[in-house]
Formats: sequence, structure tokens, C-alpha cells
Amino acid sequence: MGSIEPLGLSPIRRPLHAETVDRLRDLIVQGELAPGSRLNERVLTARLGVSRTPLREAIKLLATEGLVDLLPNRGAVVAPIDPARIAETLTVMGALESLAGELVCAQASDESLADIRALHYEMLAMHARRDLDGYFRYNQAIHLKIVEASGNAVLAQTYRQLNANVRRVRYMANLSAERWDAAVQEHEAILAALNARDAARLKRLLRDHLAAKLASVLEAIGQKHAA
Repeated sequence: MGSIEPLGLSPIRRPLHAETVDRLRDLIVQGELAPGSRLNERVLTARLGVSRTPLREAIKLLATEGLVDLLPNRGAVVAPIDPARIAETLTVMGALESLAGELVCAQASDESLADIRALHYEMLAMHARRDLDGYFRYNQAIHLKIVEASGNAVLAQTYRQLNANVRRVRYMANLSAERWDAAVQEHEAILAALNARDAARLKRLLRDHLAAKLASVLEAIGQKHAA
């Protein structure tokens, strides 16, 4: 549980704090570092090609996102997944996305909608290649763009904070090929409602989309616990 095998990742050429955070976050979100795994500084500095200072800063930041637990006298470990907390968070996020959908249809610019369409087509290309990492990046960008296009800064900030806490399980939801394909069909319907500025339909689709993701996540967590 505590060992970390190298994946042949290229070292970080510029030991920037933000890049270290992104790389470490990806290792956790994508399951390379499993819940409960100890974050061994010596191994991680070698793996990421950075010194201990930016690594420690990255670990502290990821602790604020709920991805890392800082244990007194024991260092840091990848945080366990709390199904109840995840369910509560995704329920709130569903309400936020539903509100964002209503606001977007009423006031988003045509340029913002065009940006969302462009992200959607890039996401479809990643799905066609079965590139889950690439798909997930564009998927997250789409949801964030919809929220940002709502024009409500408080809504967007709250959404970002909550999303940081559930990125790991949102990624997990697409590990099921059946759920991944279903999510793509749901996104097609979301885009159609967005293009038509059909607020009532878009609100329902966004809410149902996140509810389906929640069900998939809880099923995946249950299977892991049963294994």
C-alpha cells in the first residue's frame, strides 16, 4: 500500500509549484496512488523530478482539497474515500449545475456557447480514441465553462471548491465502459439543450447527469470495498 512504482514519467523540467500540484493530483485522481497510500517524499521527489520544498507545498494544498490527509507524526497519506461525504457533495453540485444551466440559457454570450461546443467536440474525439485521461480533462472543462458562463462569480467559486473534493470519484465513474458511453450520450443531450437555450430541459439534464454519476461512483466504491 505504501510502495510507489515508477511509471516512466518525464521529470518536471521547471520545478514550479503549480505543476507539481497538478502532477501529484493526477496521480491521486487517476488511482496511481491509492487511498491510504503513504506519500513517501523520497520516492515522490525522484518520480516527479522536484525538490522536497515544492512537493511539501503541493501536499499541503492537496490536503485542503480533501485528497490528502496530514497525520501527526506519521506524514501524509492519500485520503480515503467517504461515500456519505461524496454523496452529499455531488448532490449540492447537481443543484449548482442546474442553477448554472438556467442562468447560462438566459444570459451567456454566443461566444461562450461556441467555446463549450468546441470543448464538447474535443471530448468526443478523446472518447473515440478511448483516451480516458484526455476525455476527463475536456469533460471537467465543459462543466466548469458552463458554470463560469452563468455569470455568477459566487456560484463558480463554490463549484470549483466542491469539485476539487470529488475529482477523484468523478474520474472513477468513467472506469466503467458502459457508464462512460452513457455519459457521452448525456453530454450530447446537454449540448443540444444548451444550443437551443432550453433552460428547463438543460436544468433537468445537468441534474440527472450528475445523479447518474453519483450512482456509478457509489457502485464502484461498493465494489472496491467488497473486493
